[in-house]
Amino acid sequence: MIITRTPFRISFFGGGTDYPEWFETNGGAVLATTINRYCYLTLRRLPPFFTERHRVVYNRIELTQELDEIQHPAVRACLKAHGINDGVELVHNADLPARTGLGSSSSFTVGLLNALNGLDGRLRDQRWLATEAIRLEREVMGENVGWQDQILAAFGGFNRIDFSSDAFHVRPLPLTQTCRQNLLDHLLLFYTGVSRYSSDIARDQIRNIPRRETQLREMAALVPLATEALMAEDYPTFGAMLHESWIRKRSLSDRVSTEQIDDLYARALAAGAWGGKVLGAGGGGFILIMAEPGRHQAILSTLGDLLHVPFRFETEGSRIIFLSDE
Repeated sequence: MIITRTPFRISFFGGGTDYPEWFETNGGAVLATTINRYCYLTLRRLPPFFTERHRVVYNRIELTQELDEIQHPAVRACLKAHGINDGVELVHNADLPARTGLGSSSSFTVGLLNALNGLDGRLRDQRWLATEAIRLEREVMGENVGWQDQILAAFGGFNRIDFSSDAFHVRPLPLTQTCRQNLLDHLLLFYTGVSRYSSDIARDQIRNIPRRETQLREMAALVPLATEALMAEDYPTFGAMLHESWIRKRSLSDRVSTEQIDDLYARALAAGAWGGKVLGAGGGGFILIMAEPGRHQAILSTLGDLLHVPFRFETEGSRIIFLSDE
């Protein structure tokens, strides 16, 4: 039996420039971090005396004889790509709900690839995990996904990721512990209660790329500027840039925001927030707000109908936390 733990992520800047439809020609950059909220996967070889050959447990239970009968697209793709011949049991647990803008789908894929290799006694590095997850999600599963989620899930940490042609380069930010804590002290994370299929929203964004070149270039240009502001611990500027980035992101597709989200965001600004954004492709999920700590209570009060989710930054990426031959 093997258990993997793979983090979710918060993307601050550059989302939308990590689609190969954009960066293969124009380049791209993302500033993001993983957080201490995780996807847990327990995997074992299923003993032959069970009537089913494969057992997959997530928000439903699948009992199948053949891999092609498995409905979960990531499970089916990963098991087939891995050449699974024996029966397996896979159980999924997570700290936060799926389809909410924290890269949960890619955390699942990366964590499963890590578990499958570990179960066979193979150790894969972070780049392999990220690259294989990208290949499976885009080419096998046909998902409209960028590259940042898989990379962050595999590598972990607070990173600037640069994209050029068909390559990526991960640059960990040398933030002091004091800087990390100070940044955390300025951030609030809320759950809107709305889940959505990010691939559908991303499809619209990809289609709109030829008509949104100006916005995407401006969003990519904010990454080095925001990095400088963060390293200098200039949090008001960092927060103002978050606002600028969100305004540009909203224009990528009319499905990125909703009237409910616009109202929530306006209320946060009126209560003293510098800026913020809806995480992931948009349309719901989690919303990140940045403000002076002294304004947090006012923001918590005005957004009292939302669930506030405390978090910390994490640095490890996907890892095996339990392994037994029994």
